[in-house]
Amino acid sequence: MWLYLAALVGLYYLLRWHRERQVVSHLRDKYVFITGCDSGFGNLLARQLDTRGLRVLAGCLTEKGAEQLKAQTSDRLETVSLDVTKMESVTAATQWVKERVGDRGLWGLVNNAGIIDPVAFIEWQTIEDSLNILKVNLIGLIQVTSSMLPLVRRAQGRIVNVSSILGRIASFGGVYSCSKHGVEGFSDILRRELRHFGVKVSIIEPGYFRTGMTDMKKSLGRVKQAWEEAPIHIKESYGQQFFDAYYNVIKEGLMRCSTNLNLVTDCMEHALTSVHPRTRYSAGWDARFFFIPLSYLPTSLADCILTKYFPKPAQVV
Repeated sequence: MWLYLAALVGLYYLLRWHRERQVVSHLRDKYVFITGCDSGFGNLLARQLDTRGLRVLAGCLTEKGAEQLKAQTSDRLETVSLDVTKMESVTAATQWVKERVGDRGLWGLVNNAGIIDPVAFIEWQTIEDSLNILKVNLIGLIQVTSSMLPLVRRAQGRIVNVSSILGRIASFGGVYSCSKHGVEGFSDILRRELRHFGVKVSIIEPGYFRTGMTDMKKSLGRVKQAWEEAPIHIKESYGQQFFDAYYNVIKEGLMRCSTNLNLVTDCMEHALTSVHPRTRYSAGWDARFFFIPLSYLPTSLADCILTKYFPKPAQVV
């Protein structure tokens, strides 16, 4: 019986492998728009797709980021200034894209722009910090998608939304995890609403990777700043010893971040170029072999595992 079961499982993965190897035709004629191309995943994906021959339209927040990207790519790649938190910037970028793609439409939209700072407890974060994270990671993503959706629908193309493994199971990160859960929900609804238009929606769930967003010095500095600016009563509740231990936990986590960003951009590329893209892509060994299995455990058990090595506050009950 176990032999038959193993054979069935093996056959399933063989068929899936064969199915997912089928590549979309005429890739060199297809346009892909990517947000957040100044650095990290977006920057690498833009260069990767440019090498593949696709027509890349890259949204960059800064002029410096745009210039550096153009210096590393072919003349086919074009850049545009984009701040996803400002609707006028999104509208202008959409018009710019429309002028380039014409009647063929936009084959791919990759919502990659995101921020995480500060990686602090919710009580330590200011409302301004929380709103800023939501504006970039969730509201900005919705604004860009809604604005460019007619162009994607015309091409019967693809939408690729970058979430996080923290969007599958919220283990830390405060409002950042909340924003990524929002991306997951938005993407699921969008996929179901667009299925009859021929548009496919994929979600990328990276684990811990070393990008500009997880820069050691910047991230630790923002954690320290959030703690120092927290009200006195909150500091007394947690205690300096708690913060010091938490600070070291974050530092160790940042040190373990993977430097192989291709594990993420390869998933993005597959979602854009495969005839049969996946609904979800989990990128990174930590995502696949720790967080995904953890998300299927009973909540109480998952809570015990995730908080086992966390320090205890000074005013613990």
